[in-house]
Amino acid sequence: MEQRVFLDQLSNPVSIPYPPKRIISLVPSQTELLFDLGLRDEILGITKFCIHPHDGTNKILKVGGTKNFWFDVIDAIKPDLIIGNKEENYEAGIKQLQSKYPVWMSDIVTVEDALAMIKSIADITGKETEGLSITTAIQSSFTKLPINKTRLRALYLIWRNPWMGIGRQTFIHAMMEKAGFANVLENYERYPELTVADIQMLDPEIVLLSSEPYPFNEAHLAEMKALLPNTNIKLVDGEMFSWYGSRLIKAPDYFLNL
Repeated sequence: MEQRVFLDQLSNPVSIPYPPKRIISLVPSQTELLFDLGLRDEILGITKFCIHPHDGTNKILKVGGTKNFWFDVIDAIKPDLIIGNKEENYEAGIKQLQSKYPVWMSDIVTVEDALAMIKSIADITGKETEGLSITTAIQSSFTKLPINKTRLRALYLIWRNPWMGIGRQTFIHAMMEKAGFANVLENYERYPELTVADIQMLDPEIVLLSSEPYPFNEAHLAEMKALLPNTNIKLVDGEMFSWYGSRLIKAPDYFLNL
């Protein structure tokens, strides 16, 4: 099998047996992408958070969490490619894996970054045609979204105790803008912690309570309504705002319904 060198999204050269036959994915949205590229037989390890597609992921060996790798299980798989992400995985664990295996890392803040990642992973795995089909479908899907000149001022929350929101330089911020929202935290870095006073001072027109990583549910609607009685509060599917693989095809229709 020939070796090919590919640059990952951190500009690291990664030498990979082409095409790879023993792949581990450490990121849920990228795991789903690998399935949609037609690589079911090549995926030998995934994290416990990789849940889509259910009828595929439930049969694959788990190698820990996104920030807690089971190195003994990974060693037993003997991967010829590991796919991770700068934000979702932990640096110490990735460095340990890089000392033994080819590790290709994504770094995604915009939809354009996501499209580049999809193309790159398709190229690495010999699935260029399938990758082009997916990126074309995503680009076509996003053309459905109107360009809103007047946008609702939105607060997107991802955690409780402490409250944490979404600031700039995040993929969710980019998706909020695509969905037609003006992020009230756009002047804040990444994932700011917020007090009740902060939330009330921001005075958003709408609060989006994400289903992940904190599982906001119906019980939290009343809690937030008590803090912001004049604000529209909605539970939203966090996957549609934060998953940057092939699930992006479905996001625009979800945003239109939202």
